[in-house]
Amino acid sequence: MYDQVRGDIPYIMLYATVIAMSVIASCYLLLRRGNAFNPDVTPPLRLRRWTAAFLAAFALNHLWYMPIFFLSSIEDARLCDLIGGLLDSMTFFPLAIVVLLTMLQDRKRPLWPVFAMMFPVVVAGLFAVANRSYDFLPMIYVYFVLLCIGLIIYTVYSLRQYGRWLRDNYADLEHKEVWQSFVVLAFILLAFVSYAFVSEGVVCLYAMQVICVVLIFYLLWRVETLSDLSIQQCMSDSQEEITVFTESGEEAGLSPQTIDYIGQLLQQYCIDTQLYLQHDLSLFQLAKVIGTNRTYLGAYFAQEGITYNVYINDLRIRHFIRLYREAVANQRTFTAQQLASESGFRSYSTFGLAFKQRMGLTVTAWMRKNCR
Repeated sequence: MYDQVRGDIPYIMLYATVIAMSVIASCYLLLRRGNAFNPDVTPPLRLRRWTAAFLAAFALNHLWYMPIFFLSSIEDARLCDLIGGLLDSMTFFPLAIVVLLTMLQDRKRPLWPVFAMMFPVVVAGLFAVANRSYDFLPMIYVYFVLLCIGLIIYTVYSLRQYGRWLRDNYADLEHKEVWQSFVVLAFILLAFVSYAFVSEGVVCLYAMQVICVVLIFYLLWRVETLSDLSIQQCMSDSQEEITVFTESGEEAGLSPQTIDYIGQLLQQYCIDTQLYLQHDLSLFQLAKVIGTNRTYLGAYFAQEGITYNVYINDLRIRHFIRLYREAVANQRTFTAQQLASESGFRSYSTFGLAFKQRMGLTVTAWMRKNCR
């Protein structure tokens, strides 16, 4: 397929640009300490390093294929292509999966199974290089399809777990959710798989380089706008020894008395003080304030049939309604965005979604209905 672009100067320049961009992006993630995209966000260091490794491998693998554009011997070009495919199976594809998995911060997932899954592909690639033949390509393609199906199933399951974990522990989900990124990156990864096995035509080759540029920018944006949640997790570990005690001095369990007692603590230290207005208030921080640990507090919300996220957002929505009614009564000029921010919501879109789930109406429809 490279015969179609051999001597195509614009394509070669685009290809070289992708290599340069990958190197620059990798060095940026490894060497720059600050965040050029969102200074208020501290991204996960582990994700930065794995993404930098992926981009470095991406650049090196691209660089390896470049001589094909200038080789006149078909045999030499085939050998270069086969070795490039082997390098892709050893670096590009497993590192891409690792980057996706490290975005999930609810726990550290073992990464060695990713490289183990690619072992059959590496073995087939070695045989292909030794024989200088594409005969193993159909077998590798079938394995990749099965591997993608398995990864999709595992990803859906992991994302559901991660979503529940976020809602159980965080009130503000901005810069924390990743399912949209998984969808985008999964489509890009599948495009690369299709390109590796069934690509045809000059348009396809150009399109893949454009996708490479999109991938580089998207990865940089995603890494730099994803909050590092390991800080909060480390903080929570120090709270595990703090437990709720009843007024009689006995350690509390999840008895009705304990449920009532935690409810009183929440009323006193969260509702009365309007602590819920604090941005990025986590379950760990709230547990520390009321003098319990996250296990007890999480169990309390589970007993009530809600998540921590729902609990805090419900308090914030009630606060918004109070502010709205006060502003209307006093004939004060205001905007919904302003009141939402004063009610503890960092993002108006998040507020709008939470409001509709809670009230059954959009913010605009509710305000129109309650304008007096």
